[in-house]
Amino acid sequence: MAKVYATPGVYIEEKSAFPNSAVPVATAVPAFIGYTQFAMKDKKDLKHVPTRISSFGEYLLYFGEGPDTTFSLQKDDDPKKIYKLAVKAKRFLLFYCMKHFFANGGSDCYIVSIGDYNSTLTTADFLEEDIKEGEVIPRGILSLLKEPEPTMLVIPDAMILGKEGYKKIQEQMLMHCAKMASRFAILDVFMDENSELKPDTREIVKAFRDDIGMKDLMWGAAYYPWLETTIVGSDVIDYNNSIDKESYDILIELLKKEVADNLEQKIIDKKRADAINPEIEKIKTAAGDDIKSLHQTLLAVSPLYKAILGTLRAKVNLLPPSAAMAGIYSMIDNNIGVFQSPANISVGSVIKPSVNITHEEQEDLNVPLNGKAVNAIRTFPGKGVLIWGARTLDGNSQDWRYVSVRRTVIFIEQSIKYAVEPYVFAPNDQTTWTNLRAMITNFLTNVWQGGALAGASPEQAFSVDVGLGTTMTPVDILDGIMRITVKVAVTRPAEFIVITFQQKMQES
Repeated sequence: MAKVYATPGVYIEEKSAFPNSAVPVATAVPAFIGYTQFAMKDKKDLKHVPTRISSFGEYLLYFGEGPDTTFSLQKDDDPKKIYKLAVKAKRFLLFYCMKHFFANGGSDCYIVSIGDYNSTLTTADFLEEDIKEGEVIPRGILSLLKEPEPTMLVIPDAMILGKEGYKKIQEQMLMHCAKMASRFAILDVFMDENSELKPDTREIVKAFRDDIGMKDLMWGAAYYPWLETTIVGSDVIDYNNSIDKESYDILIELLKKEVADNLEQKIIDKKRADAINPEIEKIKTAAGDDIKSLHQTLLAVSPLYKAILGTLRAKVNLLPPSAAMAGIYSMIDNNIGVFQSPANISVGSVIKPSVNITHEEQEDLNVPLNGKAVNAIRTFPGKGVLIWGARTLDGNSQDWRYVSVRRTVIFIEQSIKYAVEPYVFAPNDQTTWTNLRAMITNFLTNVWQGGALAGASPEQAFSVDVGLGTTMTPVDILDGIMRITVKVAVTRPAEFIVITFQQKMQES
C-alpha cells in the first residue's frame, strides 16, 4: 500500500536492488562428548553445556589437562615377554583424541563435558535423557538438540564403557543425527585394548555390525582399526604417573633380575651392579623432583625399564580413529569442499594402524552382503597411513552409499532451509514462488560451479520447481502449504577405477 504524504518536503525511499540469497551453512563443525578434567569458563560451570572452541589452547583453558592413566604391571610366564601391562582403571580418551583432531586439520568444534575423571561412568551420561525424581536432566546428546551449528557427532569416550555400553551409545548417535537431519555420526569399531590376543578383524567387525542394528544407517560411517599415534610424547610418561603403586614391588623385582642377569652374562661388572641396585630401591621412596631424576637414571641404566615405559606410551597412544577422521573431514571441507570424499588422505601423528588389513580382508569390510560397510585405515608402502574407504553404513543404498553424497545433500538441504525461513507466512502466490525459485537457483548454480554437482550446464546439474499445477494443488494453498521440489545430481567418488589394456596388431 502506497504511503500517503501530508507534509510538503523531500522524502527518500530505498528499495532493495537484489533478491534474498541463500548463504552456505558451515559443514566442518564436529561436536565431541566426553569426560574432562573440569568444565569452567569465567567461573561458570560448563558441564552439559555445548561450548564452541577453535583451538587446543581453548580446550585446555576451559576443560583442563588429560587424565593420569595408570597401568598394572605383572610378570609374564613367557620368558620372551617378561612382563605384561593392563589398564588399572578406565582410560579416558577425549583429551588425547582432541589433540589428534587438531593434529589432523580440525578447527572449530563443540565440546560437551559430561563429567570429570572421578565420575561414575554410566551410559546415561551420554544418552538422550536421565529422568530422576520427575526431573529431566540434560545429558550428553540431549544437550545438542538446541545447537543448530554442529554437523558431526563424535564420542570416543563411549569406548570406555565396554562393548555393551558402546552399543547403546552408537544407536543413539545415529538416531540423534536422523532426528536432526543436519549432522553425521563418525563411529569407532569397539576393540578390547587389554586383550593379549591378536585382533581378529572378522570377529570384531561382525560384532560391530550385529550391534549397530538396521536403523538410520545412512547417518553415520565407521572406521577401523584403532591407530598407534604419536600424540603422547616420552617426556610425559614415567613410572610415578603411569604404573600403579601396587605394582612397584614387581617393577623392582624385574629390574633387579635384569641387573643380576647382566652381571651373570658379564654385560656389567659387580661395581656397576652395586651402583644400580640402590637406585632401583628408590622407586618406592622417591618424591618430588627426585622422581624425575630417578626416572632419567633408570632410563640410562636399564633397557628393561626403557622398554616398559615404551610399552606404556604405546598403550596410551592407541586411540580410536573417529576424532582424527573429524579433523580430516574438517580439513577437506575447508580446503576443497564437502563434496570431496574423505578418503585416500593420509592420517597425521600416526605410526601405523593397530591391525594390518590386507586387500582381501578389506573386500568384506567395504562391500558386505548386509551393506554395513566399515571404512579401512591401511598402510601403503611409500604413502604412509591412508583412509581407504568412503562409504556410509548404508552401503546397499544407491542414494546414500557414500559419505560425501550424504554430507553434500545435508549441506544443500540446510542452506536452502535457512534461506527459505524468512518466507514463512509470506503470500503463497506467484511473486513469492518466483523469488524463491530464483534464490535457490542462484545458490545451486554456485554449488555446481564449485564442483559439488555433476553436469555440463546448470540445467543438467539441478532443477527447482514451485507453483500451482506443478508442485502444489489448490487444496495445498488453502491449507497454507508451499511445496518446493529440488533435484540435484551430486558428484560421486570414483571408488573403483578399471583400466583395460589389450594389444593391437602392428600396422607398419
